[in-house]
Parts: sequence; C-alpha cells; structure tokens
Amino acid sequence: MVKELEQDNLNDIVAGGDTIVVQYMAGWCGNCRVMKPKFKKLAGENEQAKFIMVDAEKFPESRKMANVNNLPTFATFRNGSLINQVQTNKFELLKDLVNEVASN
Repeated sequence: MVKELEQDNLNDIVAGGDTIVVQYMAGWCGNCRVMKPKFKKLAGENEQAKFIMVDAEKFPESRKMANVNNLPTFATFRNGSLINQVQTNKFELLKDLVNEVASN
C-alpha cells in the first residue's frame, strides 16, 4: 500500500525507525506519472517497508530530506536516516533501490 503525504511531515514518519521508500513527484511531471503504478506495484510486493508519495512542490521540508533536485526521485530511509536515493524513470533502477533496503 502506498500512502500519499498530506502534510509536510515526512521527518516525523521517518523518525519512527521503519524502513521507508519515498517517491518524490509533482503533478506536472510526466515521468512521475509513468513511475507511479510501478512504485505501487513494488509496494504491494514489499510488506517490510512503508511506501510514501511526496509532492515535492507542496512539501519543501520533506523534499530537503533527500536533497531532491530532479523528478522523479526515489529515496530510502531507515532508523531516521537517508540510506540511498536515485533519480530515474527506469523501473529496474527503482527495483534495485527497493531491493537494497528490503533485503536487509
């Protein structure tokens, strides 16, 4: 299941210590729309992580947590810290990022 952030509080969610996978996106971003169903597919296959979508334009503090400067950006967090990130529209790179945190 994918949760869409409704307020600029990703820091609070990440601080909980869980494994978090984030898609930073924007409504105008075509590649973000292309990757959204792929992100949701991975969420359905990985119950050990929480999957969250963040509108990078609406939530600047959440965006800063992964130093996002291009969309879509995918980031992983664990125990309150950024683990890794990738800016991509390629499913294989996203899958590798998710597998990196899901296997640990």
